Amino acid sequence: MITTNSANKFSLREQKGQAIAKLNGIKRIDEHSYKVKSQSSNDEYDVLNTELGFICSCCDHIYRGVKCKHIYAVEFSLQLRKKVESSIVIQTVDTLACQFCSSKRHVKDAIRHNKHGDLQRYLCKDCGKRFSVNIGFEGMRATPQVITSAMQLYFTGESLRNVQKFLRLQGVNKSHVAIYKWIGKYVSLMEKYVEQIRPNVGNAWRTDELFLKVKGNMKYLYALMDDETRFWIAQQISDTKYMADIHPLFKNGKEIAGKRPKTLISDGARNFNEAFNKEFWTTKNPRTIHIRHIRMQGDHNNNKMERFNGEVRDREKVMRGLKKMDTPILKGYQIFHNYIRTHEGLNNITPAEACGIKIEGQNKWETLIQNASR
Repeated sequence: MITTNSANKFSLREQKGQAIAKLNGIKRIDEHSYKVKSQSSNDEYDVLNTELGFICSCCDHIYRGVKCKHIYAVEFSLQLRKKVESSIVIQTVDTLACQFCSSKRHVKDAIRHNKHGDLQRYLCKDCGKRFSVNIGFEGMRATPQVITSAMQLYFTGESLRNVQKFLRLQGVNKSHVAIYKWIGKYVSLMEKYVEQIRPNVGNAWRTDELFLKVKGNMKYLYALMDDETRFWIAQQISDTKYMADIHPLFKNGKEIAGKRPKTLISDGARNFNEAFNKEFWTTKNPRTIHIRHIRMQGDHNNNKMERFNGEVRDREKVMRGLKKMDTPILKGYQIFHNYIRTHEGLNNITPAEACGIKIEGQNKWETLIQNASR
């Protein structure tokens, strides 16, 4: 039986845990490790998520065997994270509304005949301007469904010629060069649009490098990824592995996220530490922790980043190397990874949804392209 005193202590620990969480006294190292600041000193306690539940390094938990305030703080922080709903909604574009005043009072106003086919034009009765319903795909001979299907097939792993064969089965006769031009055009369009969106990433980031071949020469793709949401924050291609200046990668990541991480996880390469000192190191609290002692098993590993590297490697194998440094393929795959591809590790949602960015509509490619065009 629980006595009144023990019940009061239980409630008091819970209240103190909530106070710690609300004061941002928790540093997330990875999905299993947390550091919780003490309320009475500058010490920090290690809270680990094990198969048997949370354990803490404080005396209250070790010697009394009770659920301490530090564990309550971590649990309360996780509950708050789960309750956060999408703060940014990218809505589908109402193609039947006027592009200039959003009015739905319009009438058909002739059909335009050109080499790309017939296009219905409308006259807005409120603002008097004419518009079409082919937003984002003006002047394209292929339909939006064909173009977005080709992009989906390509970024899920098919080659350009395999995509071409698929389109032929649908009665669309396009060359693999035309498909590549579609990809270049719309990746450039969407890239400028998504750069304006600030993802709500976590406080622990991972970084690593992956070798690629560009025109037959060895290059290295450096990537920065959020640990919690797996959002691909930034990328950079360099000529060398250990000597490359990757300070611009971290600077770009800080600008995109609007903050610096509390924890950066990398391997022991010297250039990671140099870039960390240039961009993330500070004398002000809270300081960013740089974890460099990576191993395959244990409390500190870079398994998520290695899995991400394998994902990019699987796509690069189909292409047999990149053809130029400024290829739209890598930027396009970053958009695909963040906004289109669902991940089992995120309960089958996209990294963007985990960051509070929701894209409406069944065809997310079309929704992104139309909003980018507007």
